[in-house]
Amino acid sequence: MAMRLDSYLQLFFVGCFYFSWFLSSPAEAAVRKYQFDIRVKNVSRLCHAKPIATVNGRFPGPTVYAREGDRVLVDVTNYAQYNISIHWHQFRNGWADGPAYITQCPIKTGHSYTYDFNVTGQRGTLWWHAHILWLRATVYGAIVIMPKEGRMFPFPQPHGETKIILGEWWNSDVETLVNQANKLGLPPPTSDSHTINGKPGPLFPCSSKRKTYLLRIINAALNDELFFAIAGHNMTVVEIDAVYTKPFTTRVILIAPGQTTNVLIKADQPRSRYFMAARPFMDAPVPVDNKTVTAILHYKGIPNTVLPSMPKLPAPNNTNVALRYNNRLRSLNSPQFPAKVPLKVDRHLFYTVGLGANPCSSCQNGTQLTASLNNITFVMPKVGLLQAHYFHIKGVFKTDFPDRPPVPFNYTGVPLTANLGTSLGTRLSKVAFNSTIELVLQDTNLLTVESHPFHLHGFNFFVVGSGVGNFDPSKDPAKFNLVDPPERNTVGVPTGGWTAIRFRADNPGVWFMHCHLELHTMWGLKMAFVVENGKSPEESIIPPPKDLPPC
Repeated sequence: MAMRLDSYLQLFFVGCFYFSWFLSSPAEAAVRKYQFDIRVKNVSRLCHAKPIATVNGRFPGPTVYAREGDRVLVDVTNYAQYNISIHWHQFRNGWADGPAYITQCPIKTGHSYTYDFNVTGQRGTLWWHAHILWLRATVYGAIVIMPKEGRMFPFPQPHGETKIILGEWWNSDVETLVNQANKLGLPPPTSDSHTINGKPGPLFPCSSKRKTYLLRIINAALNDELFFAIAGHNMTVVEIDAVYTKPFTTRVILIAPGQTTNVLIKADQPRSRYFMAARPFMDAPVPVDNKTVTAILHYKGIPNTVLPSMPKLPAPNNTNVALRYNNRLRSLNSPQFPAKVPLKVDRHLFYTVGLGANPCSSCQNGTQLTASLNNITFVMPKVGLLQAHYFHIKGVFKTDFPDRPPVPFNYTGVPLTANLGTSLGTRLSKVAFNSTIELVLQDTNLLTVESHPFHLHGFNFFVVGSGVGNFDPSKDPAKFNLVDPPERNTVGVPTGGWTAIRFRADNPGVWFMHCHLELHTMWGLKMAFVVENGKSPEESIIPPPKDLPPC
């Protein structure tokens, strides 16, 4: 029994072309070349047309295909009025990492830059996106990484596949909304709808043999964690953030901004039409765009007049469903794909995550909302931090980011609404090459508790523990999973709780770590690690390319 996804939503199975393309590839690692032209194009959604930044005129942008071990070259030419930079969720080459003013200065209008990176130690689904201002609202797309030639998936081979990219849409220009909000010291308005592959779905105005299909799900939303479900169908989770997992079956997944999840579904239900749906998870008193976005899973031969059934999504504040889902995630940890969890820790870090308010004479309430790690609100430099580090440019940053908060307190106790000022600075943490790091991220009740999805550039990490309340260093480490913890690059810190991650600092350079809620990143919820060089050239930062954008 075949099925399809309604074409007006631009969701297609691409299995035949996709798999034949890879079967025809040479056995050795290949060079995959792409041309990305950043252009402004008028796009209409929800009966509103507006100019948006796009890649090659497409929203979402084109998919990058590669095999593990391939070299990828993406030539980006900027024809838009905005400066642009793009992040690829790849390892090793910091000059191709992309966050503006962290590893590079942005590409100016009329200029080009070639991102050059090798796909190493990653297989499955990643995504690329703009990493400057709020441009990733429209500049994003998928990265599909197939296993090396001759290797199969460690789960049943699907008969086909498609990509499902969850996003957000604002009827007004996003950059204008953000600038207006910053002048007032307030958050910008929530989005007007969520999207699936760039479309809000039919709930909004204007808008054979039982086979197994692979869905590559990406959360490209700027500010919302999302529940996702398909009416009448179970999903089997097989991969997160381009790392294979122990398969498990679920009716609903939780996916935070920046995360990817691959699931298998079987076309084993009565021939009909079924809604796929997503809506936010938010268990704190924080406003979100709480509307539901849909697309339609359509079995072949069923007329479009058949009304689709709707999945039962958890309540937006259902913490138990969110915690249970995350607790089920485990690394595959097979002989072929071992979980190399650091058992010995060289350095223990403890970072508090909080909101705050600093004086602002021009703001509406005389204060500017901010966010901080260890009470430090990160100040973006005017020179790329990797350039400043590599070329020994003084005065750009300090390497005195504290390993612990300046003042311990009852982090998740009663809300603290006084003395919310933070210190400002471009302060980084220096880390020895190949050292093992344990980092505990602790949410705090400064103004309010809230979930925070943290993304670490340049590394995967193992999520060895998580809990609600204050982290207890004398008791909680005994409960850590050091056998098969989930390995990923973006993790949610639970509302009013903590998450512990471990990684090996074997990638020299300057690597950004930030909350993947764009609002919080804008407010300063970010920092960076300076990973020192090792002893050999292979363990050192590679020289910068000649076309690195100037500042």
